[in-house]
Order: sequence, then structure tokens, then C-alpha cells
Amino acid sequence: MTRLRAAAVGAASAGALVVGIGAGTAVAAGWPPLQEGAYLYPGTTGTGTATEVDLRDLGTCHTLSTSALSVQVVSGSTSLELYPGADCTGAVAWRSGSLAQTDLPWQAWSYRVVPA
Repeated sequence: MTRLRAAAVGAASAGALVVGIGAGTAVAAGWPPLQEGAYLYPGTTGTGTATEVDLRDLGTCHTLSTSALSVQVVSGSTSLELYPGADCTGAVAWRSGSLAQTDLPWQAWSYRVVPA
């Protein structure tokens, strides 16, 4: 019975260690820290000079002077729709969600703010 109890205590301790490791901050390696708002980056993993998005400007199409390859969004109520062409054109749009930190599937040349 002592060996069984020792094994159970050891397993519980190992489980607590795994849970403790996952309790850190949620910043992906290489990304700028998450902050309120929306930002488009010309490089992957949030690199390059960020373009700040006005999340209050719902529905207006904005064409970028430099394409975006990654995006960061922290908003409880808005998302971004990103397009491969200027003037919000292209075969498909990609929508971010209201909490996002990701590389885009293709270069985005335009975007609009939409409700989440």
C-alpha cells in the first residue's frame, strides 16, 4: 500500500508541475507583447513597422502602402477582414477574430474593420 500511495503522490506532483508550466504569459516567441487595439505588420511574427488600425472606423476599406504579412488584434467587439487586393478586392477575404496574433495566409493589401 505504501508503494501505491507513493506512486499516486508522485503522479499528482508531476501533474501539478505540468499545470504550473502552462500558467505563464501567452506571448509567442518573437511577437511584440499583446496590447489593446489592432496592428498590421509587413513581416511575419509581428516584425517591421506596425500600422495601427482605427477600430472605431467600421466598414471603411483601407488600402495599405505596404502589404501586411502578420496581424495582432486585441478587441472585445471588432475583427479585421483582410484582402489580397487593393480596395478590399480579391477572391477571398480572411477574418481575424477579436483576439488574434498570427501570420496571414497571404499578403494583405487592404482591410476593413467589422463587428466580431
